[in-house]
Amino acid sequence: MSDYSYHDLSKMIDHSLLNPTLTVDDLESGIELAIAYEVASVCIMPYYLKRCAEKLKGTGVAASTTIGFPHGGHTTAIKQAEAQRAIDDGCEELDMVVNISKVLSGDWQYVQSDIAAVVEIAHAAGQKIKVIFENCYLNDEQKIKLCQICTELKADWVKTSTGYGTGGATHDDLKLMRQHAGEQVQVKAAGGVRDLEGLLAVRELGVSRCGASRTAEILGPARERLGMPMINATATGSAGY
Repeated sequence: MSDYSYHDLSKMIDHSLLNPTLTVDDLESGIELAIAYEVASVCIMPYYLKRCAEKLKGTGVAASTTIGFPHGGHTTAIKQAEAQRAIDDGCEELDMVVNISKVLSGDWQYVQSDIAAVVEIAHAAGQKIKVIFENCYLNDEQKIKLCQICTELKADWVKTSTGYGTGGATHDDLKLMRQHAGEQVQVKAAGGVRDLEGLLAVRELGVSRCGASRTAEILGPARERLGMPMINATATGSAGY
């Protein structure tokens, strides 16, 4: 007997629809796939968020999008405007990229105020926020400092990567983030979780969410292992994840 249910696994998945080459038909089929597999959320390009939120209404799958994506170099005012528009369009979870340049420069006051500005908008609207570090560019000291800042600001998740940097989630980084983020802050892995065994491995490390485009390849075997009917759906998503 497995020590997990299907929803224990499916509700770890944020189905990624962020590849800029995805067509409207791809986005529509990707949303349908996410609904069929009963994932946690669909993280979609901002321009299609409103339509996505409409389709997801009542399904139990949350609508999410990105802020300051993928490089984090937007001004704070633009990130705030993006966040407010996302909320207005029905976003329930915002995935925000830190200002990587400012992190590498050691300007922690700027970094904290930049994150705080978006956290405030999300939480004022009763929605949640994930803060993306892009760990492939950072050292452990910088990752730890970001975990401390996000804990202080009461971010809902700390997240390893955009999926578009030079690397994705590593087990060492996930362990580090789980160790240094507060108990109330969850950890999201993005980039590199491509099959069921990978999902189970990061689950054991305390990860509660994974950004994935290979949702069918991950959850299909989970359904098979648990003796559930298979779903006839075509995987659509972002190669970056």
